[in-house]
Amino acid sequence: MMTMSRVSSAAVAAALAPDSKSPESLYRQLYDKLRSAILTGRFSAGQQMPSTRILAADLEVSRNTVLNAFEQLIAEGYLEGAVGSGTYVARALPEEMLRATATHAGASASGKRRRWSRQGARLATYTTGRIRQAVVPKPFQSGVPALDAFPSDLWARLLNRYWRKQPGELLGYGDSGGYMPLRRAIASYLAVARAVRCEPEQVIVVSGAQQALDLTARLLLEPGDAVWFEDPGYLGARATMNAVGARLVPIAVDEAGLSVRRGIARQPGARMVYVTPSHQFPSGVTMTLGRRLELLSWAQKAGAWILEDDYDSEYRYASRPLASMQGLDRSGRVIYFGTFSKVLFPALRLGYLVVPPDLVEGFLVAKAVTDRQSPTVEQAVLAEFINEGHFGRHIRRMRALYLERVGVLVASVEKELKGFLEMRLPEAGMHTIGRLQKGSNDRELARRAAAAGVTTMPLSAFYLGSSKPGLILGYSGYDNKAIREGVRKLAQVLVG
Repeated sequence: MMTMSRVSSAAVAAALAPDSKSPESLYRQLYDKLRSAILTGRFSAGQQMPSTRILAADLEVSRNTVLNAFEQLIAEGYLEGAVGSGTYVARALPEEMLRATATHAGASASGKRRRWSRQGARLATYTTGRIRQAVVPKPFQSGVPALDAFPSDLWARLLNRYWRKQPGELLGYGDSGGYMPLRRAIASYLAVARAVRCEPEQVIVVSGAQQALDLTARLLLEPGDAVWFEDPGYLGARATMNAVGARLVPIAVDEAGLSVRRGIARQPGARMVYVTPSHQFPSGVTMTLGRRLELLSWAQKAGAWILEDDYDSEYRYASRPLASMQGLDRSGRVIYFGTFSKVLFPALRLGYLVVPPDLVEGFLVAKAVTDRQSPTVEQAVLAEFINEGHFGRHIRRMRALYLERVGVLVASVEKELKGFLEMRLPEAGMHTIGRLQKGSNDRELARRAAAAGVTTMPLSAFYLGSSKPGLILGYSGYDNKAIREGVRKLAQVLVG
């Protein structure tokens, strides 16, 4: 429980006094000013903020305006809510955010202060686990495929085939939507494997899932728009929504997936919902058919968009991969996307968007404005890889390999960490969660694990509201020996 001093309402009101002549909304002004006051140290870590009711009265604005600003700052980690106790300045802001903020807020070499735009500041100061250099991943970094099992010789032969032909048509500018043979191959694959209903023209090849998120958020969201967001949820999507100024509304995930009932109760008129229904990240829950239909019904009535992230649905061990939500959609409210980075190799940087027909042209223009096109030669090789059956065979091999590797992980944890880390065999995916005892500080344990040479993410970092302690452990990219050694190192941290 926090015990530090309370910030006086008068001090907060003075710092946040809105400008009636500003074109920015009152909510955005309060958000920007309070965020700046926290980052500059005007309000110290752990200090209690005045109640939203008192602050709204002092500022002469509606309480909802203050609530919205507070909720956004809690979602981004600047404030913390303590049940029954109030709202506090966060004790620990993300280190990456602080470093970036110090850079943009400080003086340049010439002594002049530099400033980001509002959108630039949101983008440049948000931490998403940016990789600073090419490194060999360590257990148990998540989202890493089995690079040791990738058919690199086969890929090289396909690549050489194109270079020997000296394909002039592949070396110039191409369609911003992607290489059409690849778009056709993706549409055919998704129809069979994921029950996606689309024409090849609806498929847009993008530079990985993050670009799919970025294009969708910029095209369909206005600053201040409410977005239902899974709680816990994917940090990359959270960063993208924050960058465009969306207002994240955390919605709890239960055993059936995102709770539509809670979403309607909290924000019935939300503009968008971001979901990972086939394999929720990071909890691993699969959204039930009833919950999917409920979400589609709400989206149709509310005129909201469903952003369906299908990031690793190929790897399901208990049964066949489940059909997509996009295939159930009859009102054109679902925007579906996936990536080849986790299925093949991260450096490929190719993914795909499937958008409703009436949005295709706008997405194509936005893609062209952003980076003109994704690399064409790699798209051509990938099209051959899919059409010749190599893609399907690779997935089947990896599914068996990953099931073996996660079995080794669970058995090793049971042997080395019984009583300290609770873990069950997952039904799908490339990662699993080790649950810690209630009250454990998973962030501190993750830092200590990193010092011991083990990469893991604290589960609490993925929550916007109240969290549960745990460690996210990826297993797909590591052989059995590396997994056992990683668990032994983790045991040294947790057990001592």
